[in-house]
Amino acid sequence: MPSRATLGGRLTMWCGRQLVKRHRSVTVSKGCLIHPGARIHPRNGVIRFGERTYVADAAVIQGNVCLGDDCSIQTGSILIGYGDREDHEGSIRIGHGVRIAPMVLMVAADHVYADPDQPIRRQGLRRASIIIEDDAWLAGRVSVTAGVTIGRGSVVAGGAVVTRDVPAFSVVAGVPARVIKHRRAHSS
Repeated sequence: MPSRATLGGRLTMWCGRQLVKRHRSVTVSKGCLIHPGARIHPRNGVIRFGERTYVADAAVIQGNVCLGDDCSIQTGSILIGYGDREDHEGSIRIGHGVRIAPMVLMVAADHVYADPDQPIRRQGLRRASIIIEDDAWLAGRVSVTAGVTIGRGSVVAGGAVVTRDVPAFSVVAGVPARVIKHRRAHSS
């Protein structure tokens, strides 16, 4: 959001902050901007928003999610963390300066389906935390699966499905995502 926001824009973001603050398990830093159309609910977990973090209209953030300073979550992105206030297995932790483009999906659990004689809904979930380190950029329509860490300074190309850890300063693309480039030369 521009620093010279209109009065209407500032009022809109103020309303969004007030809506989010109604949850006792949500911490909103003073400089955080949240659109009132964002859907934010901690369920049994905790949500923390860092300084100057921006959350756009129609973004969904649920469960255990921690966002660092200077992050942006764009329209239609969905971040679903698991666990509760004491058990953070299955949480989503996002570092500082992370850019999350529209329609990014992160779900920190998978259904268990090993027993074909048992309905999948009764087999439970396998929770595994998702970690996005500082200064990463996830382009539009990226999916990040449970248990993945995206390294510092990495770029995930649009439409990629990230099923395994991404090394720091890598560019990944594809389904499943693979490293196509390094942003820094390897030093020996």
